[in-house]
Amino acid sequence: MQYTTFDLTVENNVAHLRFNRPLKYNSMSLEFWQQFPQAIAALDDDPEARVLVISGEGKHFCAGMDLAVFTSGAIKRPKDPARRNEHMRQIVLHLQAIISSVENLRMPVLAAIQGGAIGGALDLACACDCRYMTEGAFTSIEEIRLGMAADLGTLQRLPKLIAPGLAKELAYTGRRLYSQEALSSGLVNQVFSDVDTMMSEVMVLAQTMATHSPLAVYGCKEIINYGLNHSTDDALKYQATWQAGMLQPEVDMMEAMMSKGQKREPVYKALETTHTQFKAPL
Repeated sequence: MQYTTFDLTVENNVAHLRFNRPLKYNSMSLEFWQQFPQAIAALDDDPEARVLVISGEGKHFCAGMDLAVFTSGAIKRPKDPARRNEHMRQIVLHLQAIISSVENLRMPVLAAIQGGAIGGALDLACACDCRYMTEGAFTSIEEIRLGMAADLGTLQRLPKLIAPGLAKELAYTGRRLYSQEALSSGLVNQVFSDVDTMMSEVMVLAQTMATHSPLAVYGCKEIINYGLNHSTDDALKYQATWQAGMLQPEVDMMEAMMSKGQKREPVYKALETTHTQFKAPL
């Protein structure tokens, strides 16, 4: 598909989604919210894609929600208060689901952040598996400055990534969290001197992840995310159930052992598609 708010490529099993509206600071326009879920669904069905890297062109990673979304007339305002409020709830749930699709994607998602990751961009970054920044990059919960509480996932995910007290401070003040503090607080994995170095190193990490069994990598993501939202006992039981269904030693484990003995790189099968199966005629 052709996208207008970002570029999407897949090379050597690594997908790269790059915001391409630098003059608008890569803000999330109405077109973004329409195209992004299509791209995520397409990647989930692409056998060539095993890791996704998200980055941005220009000065900033992403400035968050484009305020034109609220003034474009795309959001209806029914006269009946009950229906107007219920409609707004459905809009928020829909946007939340778009952000959560990154967390639910069956592959690792790495955010490479330069400049600012503001508002909705932080919602997106928190839903990614790993985050990386350049020196001087920052993030902020900008919604408090607009007289509202962030509503697309930051308030739910950020306190699990950093100390809850720090997450609350950021939410209440809207102050910027710069790269070094983001690193020391655990929000980002590494900080790099410049964009080129960051992208080079992140792509190396992505390529390493892509060489492993996509089913095993997906299993790691699924189990870790489940454990973050459940008790240790529940997570261990889920792990056992996952292994009972997904661990097939004669397939990926056999390939891993054979390739090691033959001194070659392993070749793993892609995951089966899901979305496109239901688009074919019955």
